[in-house]
Amino acid sequence: MAIGVISNTSGPQYGGKITTFVILSCVTAGMGGLILGYDVGVSGGVTSMDSFLKAFFPKVYRRMLADKDIGNYCKFDSQLLTVFTSSMYISGLITTTLFASTFTEKFGRRLSMLFGGVMFVVGAAVGGAAANLFMIILARVLLGVGMGFSTQAVPLYLSEMAPSKYRGAFSNGFQFMLVVGSLIASFINYGTEKIRGWGWRISFALAMVPSFLLLTLGTLFLPETPNSLIQQGKSHQKVIALLKKIRGIDNVDEELEDIIKASEASKEVKHPFRKILERRYRPQLVMAILIPFFQQVTGINVIGFYAPVLFRTIGTAESASLMSSVIITVVAALCTLGSMVLADRLGRRVLFLSGGILMSVSQVIVGAIMGTQLGDQGSLTKTYGYLMVVLICIYVAGFSWSWGPLAWLVPSEIFPLEIRSAGQSITVAVNFLFTGAVAQTFLAMLCHMKSGLFFFFAGWLVVMTVFIYMFLPETKNLPIEKIEQVWRGHWFWKKYCETVM
Repeated sequence: MAIGVISNTSGPQYGGKITTFVILSCVTAGMGGLILGYDVGVSGGVTSMDSFLKAFFPKVYRRMLADKDIGNYCKFDSQLLTVFTSSMYISGLITTTLFASTFTEKFGRRLSMLFGGVMFVVGAAVGGAAANLFMIILARVLLGVGMGFSTQAVPLYLSEMAPSKYRGAFSNGFQFMLVVGSLIASFINYGTEKIRGWGWRISFALAMVPSFLLLTLGTLFLPETPNSLIQQGKSHQKVIALLKKIRGIDNVDEELEDIIKASEASKEVKHPFRKILERRYRPQLVMAILIPFFQQVTGINVIGFYAPVLFRTIGTAESASLMSSVIITVVAALCTLGSMVLADRLGRRVLFLSGGILMSVSQVIVGAIMGTQLGDQGSLTKTYGYLMVVLICIYVAGFSWSWGPLAWLVPSEIFPLEIRSAGQSITVAVNFLFTGAVAQTFLAMLCHMKSGLFFFFAGWLVVMTVFIYMFLPETKNLPIEKIEQVWRGHWFWKKYCETVM
């Protein structure tokens, strides 16, 4: 047997089909990704706008203009500026660790999404009306609270509602909507940049529209997931009716039985965060920590947060840098859409491995160009500038069909119900922790490591690609309540599961 490979393409399936009801439910829930993507995209764009920098970060603005005295890589090096970006993720980390996990398990996925939507609305309003630096940071903190609840609940909701055969496509919808949100933000930033003095306010405030209409109001009409209803002790007849509506068939007995068994096992667990530390859950715990960690050290935050700043570093104008960001985000949206189609056909492993190889190669070439052609005081020719955009597009393409969507999909589907909320909480917490760390340190790392930063990320990409090949079994097409069996057939993880076989 090849290392790490588990063949389960013909694994056990429940009956059912893709219904209009489940499509509408999952699309509405996936809008949580759109709002998150919009807020990430907006922050990257406004930090390259002269009017925003003048208003809140005047020292950074003056340093950017003094390009003869300060090297290319240090123009935007400001811990205060990075606090603006990272504060949202620090807030999200605290929220998901202390509140969101317990809330989602006790009150359900739908109410958690609803509360997250409300906080997104409030945060967007404060950001659009900001009169000083305190209000800007407060807006980011409030958005972080919304993000903590939404990212805790939405991936679980999608995994539990989707038919097992198409779970990859439905769950990857979260990442697709995240990219769409970022794309919308890129277009809006490109337009509002031309409104001198206060265009950035429009960029921030417009987040209220999708937050209010697509998430806050949308979740009022969403059903709770069958798994969550059973977990909350609702009547089996209510769950049966919901399953029939979701699956489009009358015979849902097998799926209901598996959900009930999982719920009974979960009720025996009084302390899920202690439970997940047991030896039998070692594979899931390792994945919950390493997959979100690896996602952040791909270097994607160089693009997600600072693409416009990065392009201004290599010499493009304010408007051109924002347009480059638009192009990159379009590529990301198309490739994420491709991942939705291919995740259930080719499997998670193939996408992970191909994306990792493509990303590492493109990062090495980008680092080489910046090291040999840009230097500390030089500039890139138009030819090399265009080549940089192409290479970054290739890198983003690899990320968007692999580590982008799959780093949310795989953790959301591998946990048994008794530790599912705790496992998702750990995944989100690790993601926020290292997202915030990278956001806070990237500009300083770029200033000190210069082009070597891209080789740093390329090295991590090699490590994580080898990890996936060795240690991640294939999980496509298996019902979510039966995925635990893949660890028992894996060459390495089976020794942790032998005691429960």
